[in-house]
Amino acid sequence: MAEPTAGAARTTLRDEVTEELRRRILSGALAQGERLVEDRLAALLGVSRNPVRESIRVLATEGFVEVVPRIGARVVRLSAEEDEELFDVRMAVEGLAARLAARKRRPEAVERLRRVLDAAGEAVEAGRPAEVAELNTAFHLAVGEAAGNSYLNLMMKPMVQRAQWIFSRTAAVRAPYSWTEHLSLCEAIAAGDEDEAQARAVAHVAAARRSFLAAVARTTSPRTTGRPGEPPLGHG
Repeated sequence: MAEPTAGAARTTLRDEVTEELRRRILSGALAQGERLVEDRLAALLGVSRNPVRESIRVLATEGFVEVVPRIGARVVRLSAEEDEELFDVRMAVEGLAARLAARKRRPEAVERLRRVLDAAGEAVEAGRPAEVAELNTAFHLAVGEAAGNSYLNLMMKPMVQRAQWIFSRTAAVRAPYSWTEHLSLCEAIAAGDEDEAQARAVAHVAAARRSFLAAVARTTSPRTTGRPGEPPLGHG
């Protein structure tokens, strides 16, 4: 087998670094507003500065990083308005994806959804919210692929990755409810019920929105918990 060219190896390394930096941003390990210093990141990941620099450019095009003149690169800060806009778009796009997935009702696509749900159920039971967040993203991407629409798929990945960024802030509370809603959505897709699949997808996003807004309210209000015995606010 021919050895990969230097260019191919460099591209592969850049992709690996990009994936790792994206994962750290989504998990909050790299906080919103945090500066991305190339030398420091290169040492942390055990690579040279070049793939880090290239990865920062990629993440900037994805909207996770911004490059500020005379300051450098830093993780983007999401505003409340941007978060609300994302939920609006998710309702439309994910509702359509669920409808198309139910219309096509491909057995292999449904099986993939169920495998992701099985893994997510185990992560919920084990109390691993970071893993739940990643599997949450995998489920939504699988629904998009099950829809079988290339134009829709172009929108799904960046949208769902951004949604994971928001979900990670509420995953510890939201995870079991999200998993149950995914199960319900999967069954509607498997049954080929377009109207029900779309309705359940929209309801799922609406519940996620309520959970997020409740989490924001708790961080800005002196009353951060409910009365004893009450469920967490905004769990949907």
